[in-house]
Amino acid sequence: MQVILGIFYHFIGGFASGSFYVPFKKVKGWHWENYWLVGGLFSWLIVPPVAAWLTIPNFTEIIAQTSASTLGWTFFWGLLWGIGGLTYGLGMRYLGMSLGNSVLLGFTSAFGALVPSIYYNFHPVAGKTTFNDLISTSWGIVVFTGVIICLAGIFICGRAGVLKEKELTDEKKKESIEEFNLVKGLIVCTISGILSACFNYGIEAGAPMSEVANNLWKAAHPEATSEFLYQNNVIYILILWGGLTTNFIWCIYLNIRNKTFGDYIDKNTPLARNYFFAALAGTIWFLQFFFYGMGESKLGNGASSWILHMAFIILVANLWGIVLKEWKGVSRKTAITITAGIFLIFLSVVLVGYGNALK
Repeated sequence: MQVILGIFYHFIGGFASGSFYVPFKKVKGWHWENYWLVGGLFSWLIVPPVAAWLTIPNFTEIIAQTSASTLGWTFFWGLLWGIGGLTYGLGMRYLGMSLGNSVLLGFTSAFGALVPSIYYNFHPVAGKTTFNDLISTSWGIVVFTGVIICLAGIFICGRAGVLKEKELTDEKKKESIEEFNLVKGLIVCTISGILSACFNYGIEAGAPMSEVANNLWKAAHPEATSEFLYQNNVIYILILWGGLTTNFIWCIYLNIRNKTFGDYIDKNTPLARNYFFAALAGTIWFLQFFFYGMGESKLGNGASSWILHMAFIILVANLWGIVLKEWKGVSRKTAITITAGIFLIFLSVVLVGYGNALK
């Protein structure tokens, strides 16, 4: 039951992440930096402390009593993740939701799932999954196989993007993705994917805060037989401050360079509508990690939780890509290729879930 709940929570988180960019498409007359910053203020500054306040009593005291080293590393990984999040938006502009998420999150999946386990191989911590666990235990081998299959699925999705690039005219490609550019998109998504994995490193760095929250909750609920569902919400505040710093500086720079400050008050645009949909996108974005934390409390942090989260995002994003007709007009071969890639990603989810059940 714990595994099923964990997978379900990761699916909700993946659905939120794979869907958050959709409301941005409803924003009219604003430049990218404007709606990205407004959405980001909700994602990184407003919603996280509200979520922590609703779920973790006295969360500010936990932060205040945490060592400067833990706070600093958590914030640092958030800064690097912020660059990944910033370039995520560019990747979606150049490749679209389907292909962009598949390529970008492929790197995020691999680095976010495997690097921590390799680190814990050299610096063991009780309760943490090491790389040796993944390759020497029956459950670990199943999970590791799932990771490999997920990466294979992502590679095939990328192959489908290359086929699409060769088949469609520029006019056809831009009917669904206005700024489609395969080369720029692949470069941006590679950088973004690697740096986006830093969010998982931030969760690892901030673990002492979640452990305090978990222990306080258990002390208040001695009858509980599970871990505290919302323990990670206190970590997110620090990580997302790092992300806010990076994105805020870049968006303000673009506002200055492009002279787009006027967008925020331009009455020739649907201001109320733009603010609403940008805020909605930002709020939906945060929900991915809200539910990720819930899933992690059931499955444990490590390759399993991270790869499940990423796989669900890719699945949902590809479904949105189909709904938004990003693959309209491609050949049967390309359609089969993207379908095969999505199927392998789905299979990886099943394997990772089964591996956790064995554990």
